[in-house]
Parts: sequence; structure tokens; C-alpha cells
Amino acid sequence: MRNVVKLTLNLFSQILVLPFVMLARLEEYFTSKESELLFNICSNIMALLPGMPGVFLRRAFYSLTLEKCSAHCHIGFGTIISHRCTIIEKHAYIGSYALIGNAHLGEHCLIGSRVSILSGEALHVLDNNDMWTPYSPKLLSRVTISRNVWVGEGAIVAADIGESSMIGAGSVITSNIKSKIMVAGNPARFVKNLEQVGK
Repeated sequence: MRNVVKLTLNLFSQILVLPFVMLARLEEYFTSKESELLFNICSNIMALLPGMPGVFLRRAFYSLTLEKCSAHCHIGFGTIISHRCTIIEKHAYIGSYALIGNAHLGEHCLIGSRVSILSGEALHVLDNNDMWTPYSPKLLSRVTISRNVWVGEGAIVAADIGESSMIGAGSVITSNIKSKIMVAGNPARFVKNLEQVGK
């Protein structure tokens, strides 16, 4: 019964967000696929929807606009996803006020509040005049958060994280993290190996 209610609410939410979905889709259709101005306006509006209705409406919007977004995920209040190419797998949890760039969030990952997942490390480069270049979609690279990863509050992630790892609150990740370890700090350093309970 619970699954039927959730499915019904998901479908109803998708109907409610259709005007925003149409804006984002028309932008994608009539402009270059790299243009995300209207998508980002809609993303910012969705971020401000409060409570449980907001969770359903955000999930509905992203399920119809992202490369992939499961109907079984949680996207918290204030969270902004800035690129359509993002993938959110089932049972992923994203806390409040997170900023998600070009990312692949694995199953059962836990993304804490105020986490920033960047679209790689080199979004701007110095040109011949020693000026930082503006944003370019060509510089985006996907950051993969593997399944069962826990990213603590306020962490900044610009590299891939292996399965079942833990990232301490406030950590800065600039190089790939192996599976089943805990790292913390700025820059993040190895803390300990993680073993399953009962081993």
C-alpha cells in the first residue's frame, strides 16, 4: 500500500512540475545542449520548495530533466543540481543546501548538508593573457560518488570516491579515494580502514 501511495504522489508531482520541465526541455531542444540557463533557473526554484512536498517536487523535476534520477531518492531543501548530465541512483540521499555539479551519485550514498560536489578540478584555466577563462562546458568532468559512500557535512568533493568509503565533515577531496576507507581534513588524508560490523 505504501508503495502505491508513493508512486501516486510521484506521478502527481511530475504533473505539477511539467511547466518547469517544458521550459528546461525547450531550452535543450532549441539551443545548444550546452545551454543550461533555464534549467538552472528552474533548479533554483525547485530548491526553495519546503517540506515533504518539496522533496517530491524536486525529485519529480529532476527525474524528468537529468540524465537519470531515480524515483527512490531524497533531495533536500536548498539543494541545487546545476547540470543536466548528473545521475542519481536509487536510495541516494542528498541533504539540505548541497551543490551538485556534474556527478554520478551511486546507490545508497549519503550526501550531507552543505556538501559541494564540483564538476572536476579544472573548471577555469589561465589564458594567454594570464586571465582566468569563463565557465566552459568543455571543461566539465564527472565526479563519481560510488554506492554506500557517506560524505560528511560541508565537504568539498572534486574527485571520485570508492565504494563504502566515508568522507569526514569539512574535508576537501582533490584526488581519488579508494574503497572502504575513511578520510578527513583539508586536504583529505587517510584516517582508517572501514570494516563491516561483526567482522
